[in-house]
Amino acid sequence: MKIAIASGKGGTGKTTLSTNLAAFLAEREEVVLVDLDVEEPNSAIFFNRSPEHDEIIYKQIPRWEESKCTLCGICSKVCNFHAIIQLGPSIVVFPELCHSCYACSELCPEGALPMVPKRTGRLAEFQTGNLHFVEGRLDIGEEQAVPAIAKAKKYASQKFGGAVTTIYDSPPGTSCPVIEAVKDADFVILVTEPTPFGLHDLKLAVETVRTLGMPFGVVINRHGIGNDDVEAYCRDEEIPVLAKIPNSRQVAELYSSGKLIYKEIPELRNTLQEIADTCFAAVKGGVR
Repeated sequence: MKIAIASGKGGTGKTTLSTNLAAFLAEREEVVLVDLDVEEPNSAIFFNRSPEHDEIIYKQIPRWEESKCTLCGICSKVCNFHAIIQLGPSIVVFPELCHSCYACSELCPEGALPMVPKRTGRLAEFQTGNLHFVEGRLDIGEEQAVPAIAKAKKYASQKFGGAVTTIYDSPPGTSCPVIEAVKDADFVILVTEPTPFGLHDLKLAVETVRTLGMPFGVVINRHGIGNDDVEAYCRDEEIPVLAKIPNSRQVAELYSSGKLIYKEIPELRNTLQEIADTCFAAVKGGVR
């Protein structure tokens, strides 16, 4: 069972739900939490453990070998991302734009563009009890999140297989990193807030998961601060609302202190159980 926790906008409470749901389920079964918000991962704050595994993440980029190059121009023509261009007698590679598609390298008739590794970030694994935690983290200045997300997911899948519940703490938005994070999930939880911004971006997120044909539900966080437009939208669109987490100063204080909320607020346990039960039932019953 793979549950992706996502949202249209940042700051809605994805990490709050991801960490608390993972820790709650880990009280009685093995759970893998994968922090895929690689540009600003912060799930590890709530577990305070030293990594048991730490490795560097690389992507492959072309390296121009001038002695072999005939300046035929094929490489710049086949690159859809403008990551390689010809400037006079030179070929210039822009590593930040390269998507590691290998087109320039494979199609170069002289073999003048071998692919070489370039560091883009780190991957770490932690463990506390039944909870296994995998974190992908981009280096400062790196722009492409997708390779780091793919690496973290692959690591978690290969090491822990399909015998455990996996929770993806996904990046915000609806662009390529989100697609990479949620594309193989069995169920997507969209976390939103009852504000005009929350509703606007929720609509984008709903359109995205519907296009992907994925089962999903909505959790309304900070319930009570805005209006009822989000609830009305979900009702009109026949979207299941899995839970409403009330706006609470105590919750904010616990979160800002790096503490798991459900351990301090017992009623949240029931909320987490209801969310988990709904996710498992929806997948088992094929509800979309």
